[in-house]
Amino acid sequence: MSRWISIAILILVMNPVNASDEKWDGTIDEEAFRKLHELRGDEAPATRGIEVQVGNTIGYLSLPEKTTEIRSAVIVFHEWWGLNTHIKHWADRLATDGHVALAVDLYGGKVAKNSREAMTLMREVKNVIASRSIADAIRFVHRDERVRADRVGTIGWCFGGTWSLNAAMAHPGIDACVLYYGKTPADPQKLSAIGGSVLAIFGKSDPSIPEQQIEAFRKGLKKAKVKHEILLYEAGHAFANPSSGRYVAEAAGKAWTQVRKFFISELQTGKKPAEQAPPDE
Repeated sequence: MSRWISIAILILVMNPVNASDEKWDGTIDEEAFRKLHELRGDEAPATRGIEVQVGNTIGYLSLPEKTTEIRSAVIVFHEWWGLNTHIKHWADRLATDGHVALAVDLYGGKVAKNSREAMTLMREVKNVIASRSIADAIRFVHRDERVRADRVGTIGWCFGGTWSLNAAMAHPGIDACVLYYGKTPADPQKLSAIGGSVLAIFGKSDPSIPEQQIEAFRKGLKKAKVKHEILLYEAGHAFANPSSGRYVAEAAGKAWTQVRKFFISELQTGKKPAEQAPPDE
């Protein structure tokens, strides 16, 4: 516990992963990918949010103590471990900046205890079901009386980073998308569906995401005329996750500073927009 308190004082809190029914990408095999994620057994501090029903799945809702003039919400996508305590702390962390944070469970209540379980759960995610959960989450943050968001952002790590970007491509009404070391397309046509801004964060020494892939993503965003910023840090995969042995405090702290600025700029500044919740099915 004392180590967690030290980490919280140093930078505050956590996470990472990757998505889809297939292998991470063609540059790394499953065993190597599995080794990128090493969960420690430390006990994390208590959380401050509540469990809520979001369509057919559950979510973790963390509310800010004070609301800003423009009500902002951030949908949080867990890494391959599932909606565990560390992801809930990310939601709490966002709430301290004045955003309503909703962490969505894409695993149906399951949480992996080791990397093999995590790989299995990740592969069991069905795109159609996950996409429906995302639409439900967007409706929730726009319409729930506790939230009533004017603007919506997304954030995720690896598996969750991929889904953060997927959500932005599927829902042009999303105003801001943050992805940490997620799977990135390079096709400008796909990326042109993004209606908001993108902040993408990578580790320079992450073997699962080579520089060529990052550069192709950058070029795709530019051709698609999507407002974006791509940041690289002296770190490897999962560097922003204090529950991982790959945590790099300096890089994680610098990245979090940029994420905070990005969300405040994109979600809490300027004139209130019209509500853009997805239609009821």
